[in-house]
Amino acid sequence: MRMEVFLLSSTKCLEVMKAMNRKRNLISANFRQVKKRKFGLAEDFKLLDKTEANNFDGVPNDTKSALIFLASLFPRKLFDDSLPPIVLKHQLYSIVKDKTTVDRQLNELKDLGDVRIFQFGFDTDVFGIVFTEDYKSKVLAATATKETAVTVQRFLETVLNSCTDIGFNEDKMLKDFSFRDQEITQLVNAGLLTVRDVGSWWLAIPGAGRFVKYFVKGRKAVLGMIRKSKYNEVLQSDLETRKVTSTVKLGIQYHVHDIVGAELVKCIPTTTGTLLRLNDT
Repeated sequence: MRMEVFLLSSTKCLEVMKAMNRKRNLISANFRQVKKRKFGLAEDFKLLDKTEANNFDGVPNDTKSALIFLASLFPRKLFDDSLPPIVLKHQLYSIVKDKTTVDRQLNELKDLGDVRIFQFGFDTDVFGIVFTEDYKSKVLAATATKETAVTVQRFLETVLNSCTDIGFNEDKMLKDFSFRDQEITQLVNAGLLTVRDVGSWWLAIPGAGRFVKYFVKGRKAVLGMIRKSKYNEVLQSDLETRKVTSTVKLGIQYHVHDIVGAELVKCIPTTTGTLLRLNDT
């Protein structure tokens, strides 16, 4: 199933989302005050306060601000703060209505080295986005006491600092960056690379397997909640305040941005709020 972009084409739809996002302001405020050190994005939050990035009552209208906002929804404690906050690319489309703008600004952030993009194996159209500094800090923390630490450090300093690709082939690793086969194996064992094909690898996030597992189960559960509703539709505000099952570990708001951005539901503005209706399959 392709993850197509769902654009919030109606201004009214954005305005209706204001009420839901006012409560998110409290999350963002607490996040800025309490989580700056662990999250590593204090300066980016200052940007949010000083620019027009949040001119929709907490809903960002540019890609970097949207990334920070969505990252604030990531449940770091669920993973014992061992993972960097992961945002899925299509989630951005649930906030910034212009897909072209998102793609252009995301490429700019990637080219500047501010973010890294990852391919998740469960769907070829799903890409994860992580701020580079958060990725580095979590990787270093996870491998600091392991025998692969030296190789990991070298990989971060050479490959990651000079190449923005989401994957690498054998020629590039052996010739351009002078890694030996044994060192590549160490990077795979450390979780920084996953096998893409014979002689090629994807850049990876160590420990992200748990995230993928929780994401797939959580999405299925949230869609099931809507499917059980009358006419396969539910008000977004009602869905976000429902008591969820233990399978929705990433949080209902995280998944709402997922299913809207992936066009698994239609976003319909009504007088009582934004209605989420399952798309016909």
